[in-house]
Amino acid sequence: MNQGRLIGIILLGVGFGITVLAGLFLAVRSSSEDTTALGTVLGAGLAFVIIAPIIGAGIYFWVKGGQEAEEESTMEKQRQLLDIVRSRGQVTVEDMAMEMQSSVNQIQDMVHQLVGLQVFSGYVNWDDGILYSAEASNLRDLKECEKCGAPIELVGKGVIACKFCGTEYFLA
Repeated sequence: MNQGRLIGIILLGVGFGITVLAGLFLAVRSSSEDTTALGTVLGAGLAFVIIAPIIGAGIYFWVKGGQEAEEESTMEKQRQLLDIVRSRGQVTVEDMAMEMQSSVNQIQDMVHQLVGLQVFSGYVNWDDGILYSAEASNLRDLKECEKCGAPIELVGKGVIACKFCGTEYFLA
């Protein structure tokens, strides 16, 4: 569990604990003869002013911690994908999807995210479903497709592609 979620749970626990104590206190005080209805309402209002920010902060930290945990999970999967491709040199997209317990579309999205972050250099042929790792310096001098020999062209930031066979080359 990450720190934000833990802080959120603690604050929620403290807030609900104070709520129970304040409720019991007000119930006992309102049953006595010398307490007025206005005093009970004022006490409940003061308890709310103290409790609401604590519970609100607890909810905020709990939600924010969940978002951070999700981002960390995504970064870990991206790191895992990058390590596998770099260590093996080439790997099929289906093998990556099975190994990482993801779909082929998720693998494709992760590859494009890594290209956008400029940390992955290599190429992929989506038709054959194979990811290749390559040094960016080797890819920068590339003039024709490694697969079919056709000319390649720039199609996006850090991406060149063969329009004949669909192979995409990613330059980091």
